[in-house]
Order: sequence, then structure tokens, then C-alpha cells
Amino acid sequence: FFKQSRIEGYRSRSAYKLIEMNRKFKFLKKNSYLLDLGSSPGGWAQVASKEISNGKILCVDKKVMKKINSVFFIEGDLNDELIYGKIYEFFQRKIDIVISDMAANTTGNKDLDSYKTGQLSLIAMDIALKILNKDGVFLSKVFMGSIFDEIQKKANKHFKKVVKYKPLSSRKESKEIYILCQSIS
Repeated sequence: FFKQSRIEGYRSRSAYKLIEMNRKFKFLKKNSYLLDLGSSPGGWAQVASKEISNGKILCVDKKVMKKINSVFFIEGDLNDELIYGKIYEFFQRKIDIVISDMAANTTGNKDLDSYKTGQLSLIAMDIALKILNKDGVFLSKVFMGSIFDEIQKKANKHFKKVVKYKPLSSRKESKEIYILCQSIS
């Protein structure tokens, strides 16, 4: 998938994960308003921009992301309270989709890395719960580990539909899965 992403012009192999999940769950629509958290280098934003022609796409990351046509970018850390105001100011309404492929920088300690990435997923879910419309979709990367039960419990509490999915383009040995949540309870 890494080699294929280079051939097809995607910035990351993770683009194929979003393509696969959208084919299965059909959540990217041409009129969607989408927030991409932890967007750099922009593979998911590239995929979203091909599907969303009449909506709005906003990417947020603390790492700079090169420009993508019809995609807006805010450089900032989700731990900074000011970033939320910038997100709400950009959309000025409830939105349809929040996606997050965020992962913590790895330390080599798989349990710690899983936990830290889980914390990022919980932060992304909090944002999604504030900004999504009632039929909105939240998609987030998580690693199976100690914090997964907390993530799943929170998702089941706040969303009507919760699905765990491991894309074929994920490495088999990886603890990485995605949680797709739909329709706020």
C-alpha cells in the first residue's frame, strides 16, 4: 500500500484505509461538512476532497500540512482551547463527519502508545459530540489495549450505532482498528 500510494499520488498509505471504510460504510457525501483531526500529511484529506465537492473540509494538526485544493487547514494542537473556537468559527454550524487518524508518537512501549492514542481518540470524540449534527458520523483510529473499553463504552453511550473495523490495508500485526460511530443518541 505504501508503494501504491506513491504511484497514485496519495500522501500516505492511510488513504487506502479511508477509501476502504467509505466503500463499506458510505459516509462521505458530496455535500458533507467534514473535520479531519490529526490530518498531516493529508492522505485522508485527499480522499475526502475527491468525494466532497459541494461541502467544506477543514483539517487540523499540529504538524504543517501541504495545501490541497478546496481543503482548509489550521495548524494547532487539540490540547489548546483556542483551537475549538477556530473550528466552530470556520463551520458556523453543526457538521456531518469528524474523522481522526491521530496516533501518539511511539515510545516503544506498546501499552503506553496504545493508551496515549486512546486518549487522542477520546479528545476527538469529545469534539465530535459537540460539533456533529444528530445523524453525524465519527470515525477514529484506536489501538486495542487498556483504554479501548473506555472508548467503546463512551461511544455506545453517545451514539446509536458503533462498529469496530480493521481495514485490509492495516498491517496484520498492528493492534490498530477503527471505530465508526453514527447518529448521536
